[in-house]
Amino acid sequence: MIIPKSKEEIELMREAALVVSKTLGMLASEVKPGVTTLYLDKLAEDFIREQGAIPGFLGLYDFPNTLCMSPNAQIVHGIPNDTPLKEGDIISIDCGAIKHDFYGDHAYTFAVGEIAPEVEKLLKITKESLYVGIRELKIGKRVGDVGYAIQQYCEAHGYGVVRELVGHGLGKTMHEDPEMPNYGRRGRGKKFVEGMTVAIEPMINLGTKRIEQLKDGWTILTKDRKPSAHFEHDVAIVNGKPELLSTFAYIYEALGIESDEEDEFRV
Repeated sequence: MIIPKSKEEIELMREAALVVSKTLGMLASEVKPGVTTLYLDKLAEDFIREQGAIPGFLGLYDFPNTLCMSPNAQIVHGIPNDTPLKEGDIISIDCGAIKHDFYGDHAYTFAVGEIAPEVEKLLKITKESLYVGIRELKIGKRVGDVGYAIQQYCEAHGYGVVRELVGHGLGKTMHEDPEMPNYGRRGRGKKFVEGMTVAIEPMINLGTKRIEQLKDGWTILTKDRKPSAHFEHDVAIVNGKPELLSTFAYIYEALGIESDEEDEFRV
């Protein structure tokens, strides 16, 4: 069952989402060769608590850390460890926070130093597909319209679109209805309603769409061990149209990037 939010609740969710946005922005300048994901995880936990929020992933379904840190062929749910990042890596950082009893949850895939051109293109196309999907999140559309748009955009570039892992509704629990696959058929699935809040998160592979899970019970990686990219935003339907609750602006400020990609989804 989809749980619509009032305008007041959406504003509280925006605050939770912005805790995550600011955390990712803080981490952006720390992602570099020689740094461990466990070090970044500790920075994030401290930063979230300093903002009067609670790490949303820590202990959720018994997950052991604040961040899901998934380098290279890892798609999602990677566990932070003591292995240093190296030049040419990519790292998906997925972060959650609870504030005012609501969850914020979004993700960004960072380049570690200089990366291969084909991997840089994967990141570019995956992030673009996120906005392609968000544009479909409006009254009169259905879940399948978002998934279809993302799938078509990414498969046109020859990429594998992960099937087993999906976006989701978001609110006072991390995973609400509806599930938001990154593939689908137009006109299929649940209808969108005013006030619904979701996390849309393309997980796109350079090679095959097939996946495996490590024995740790968490880490998901590509079957062919080629790189995977992951970008995620929190979005609400306000006045019939998609409105971003999260932002990459703090990341871009840290990295010196100019972008107007989010402008169409702001009030």
